[in-house]
Formats: sequence, C-alpha cells, structure tokens
Amino acid sequence: MADFNFELVSPERLLLSERVTEVVIPATEGEMTVMANHAPTMTTIKPGVVTVKSADGKVSRYVVFGGFADILPTGCTLLAESAVPVSDLTLATLEKRIEATRAELEDGSHHDEHRTRLEQFLAELTQLNGIVVAA
Repeated sequence: MADFNFELVSPERLLLSERVTEVVIPATEGEMTVMANHAPTMTTIKPGVVTVKSADGKVSRYVVFGGFADILPTGCTLLAESAVPVSDLTLATLEKRIEATRAELEDGSHHDEHRTRLEQFLAELTQLNGIVVAA
C-alpha cells in the first residue's frame, strides 16, 4: 500500500510527523479517510479521534479539539486547536472542557452565531466524552 507524509500539529507541539498509509480524521461534515494520492482538499475538523496507520502497520489514536486539515496527493497536515494522544486524555480533562463551554454558553453575552457555534462544540465534546468513556 502506498504511503504519504502526515503531520499532526497543535499550538503546543508537533505530535506526529511520519510516513503513513492512512489517516481517519473527524472532518466537520463526517469522518474522512485520507490515503496516498487523495484529491487536494481543505476541511475543518470537529472534536474527535484521529486514527493513524503508520507505514509499518502500527495504529495510533489522538484526540483533537477542532482545527483544519490540508490534504494533498503527497501528504496531509492537520493543524489542531488542541490535541493529545488518546492514552493521555483523562475523563477529568474532558469534563473540564465541557464545563468551561457550558459556562461560556450560560454567560449569555454572545451573539446568535457565536452561541450556535458554542452549542455545536458542546454537543461534539459530549459525543467525544461518550467515545472516550467507551474506549
């Protein structure tokens, strides 16, 4: 199977940079599998799990909290707002994010569009919470 370059970057650090055979990303419009020679695409990322299959067959998973992906036939770069390996994410950390988003929503000083985005983000975090608890 053909491989390509994949980088997962957050503001804090470069989490991963290696040759991979496939990456499944939580695109805003639904999960997307990226493989070598993918059509050029840019997409936004919602909170979810990125699954990476490296060229040597090893599978790793990362939790991302939004961002966007730049996909080219020769590679993919995912710029995450925040990201951690699934094994490093604690339920307490996720609950803190959910509570902070709820508190921001309850503030009530946001215009309708921002409030709608916050509500969507809260729904995505809650769904992610269910995925992490199940894993």
